Amino acid sequence: MILNFKGSDEGLNSSVYAELRQRIVTGHISPNHELSTRGIAGELGVSQTPVRDALSRLCAEGAVSIRSKRRVRVPEMTSERFDDLLRCRLLLEPEAAALALPMLKPADVARLREIDTAIDAAIASGDAAAYMQANYNFHFTLYRAQPQKTLTQLIETLWLQFGPYMRVVYGRVSSAKLNDSHQSAIKAIESGDAAALREAIARDISDGMGLLGRTGLSPAGAAKSV
Repeated sequence: MILNFKGSDEGLNSSVYAELRQRIVTGHISPNHELSTRGIAGELGVSQTPVRDALSRLCAEGAVSIRSKRRVRVPEMTSERFDDLLRCRLLLEPEAAALALPMLKPADVARLREIDTAIDAAIASGDAAAYMQANYNFHFTLYRAQPQKTLTQLIETLWLQFGPYMRVVYGRVSSAKLNDSHQSAIKAIESGDAAALREAIARDISDGMGLLGRTGLSPAGAAKSV
């Protein structure tokens, strides 16, 4: 992918950061994967400077670990880190969903149904990339409807940290087990039931991460460069 961007250096840095952030949050980069600034720069058609800037920002958010200029890696998942992320998601995401409820319009509900259909199709076809993207779209279509932007940013930071791990274990889980509570969430939105919406999102997080957690932490495999 070549970034077709014309503008200030700050704008280019933001574009590179947004691209890498999206790749990580949707699991396109796996845990323990070693990143090459030169390789990424060549792929995106930019110099190494905005890539280094983006990786520094992602490091501050816990998405990557920088050992040196040439050693940047997505950290492996540990049991302690997994439990911490689960706890934080359960604190923040049901709250964001409840705050979004008064803001949602019929068009938003229609969009959520459309995304949920895409999730089902991705599960049925075994398309991990499509599943990750659609699942992300569902949750953040909901969360971004609420006015507390800092809350949404905090949730995105949590997704940055577990997205790579989720993508790795997706292939180990039977599609029959990949149930979610999205339909329950949509019904709660339609009925204006904030408590039911909180419960649906909390159940979706607990069931989903619980299933992933049972597949085993810290996947084996040597680091690769891109």
